Amino acid sequence: MNDDFGHDPSVRFMRRVFKSMEETQRRLLANVNLSHVDVRLRRWRETARDVFEQAWPIATRRGVAASEEEAGILYAHCLARALIEDGIEIPPEALPPDEKISRLVKEVKP
Repeated sequence: MNDDFGHDPSVRFMRRVFKSMEETQRRLLANVNLSHVDVRLRRWRETARDVFEQAWPIATRRGVAASEEEAGILYAHCLARALIEDGIEIPPEALPPDEKISRLVKEVKP
């Protein structure tokens, strides 16, 4: 079976975006000593997804998150907001540093 769909540049870009999101999520959870099987993770991911879906169009318009790596950083900040909202302390070094993305996420999810 041919994967013609996988040759589409936009599909390939989105696959790289999702890979970047998974990698930044894995690093963030490791940095705050949370297990990838924590039962609260589903709720945090849903919150992060909702914030990401609001923030990403704004970020791309502003030129803040145009690459797949920047999209991953944006997602990590969205996930961190969900964790913080649930009382999890996030040390500054646990997140990829990006002041523009940090401000944008706080704008979308104060």
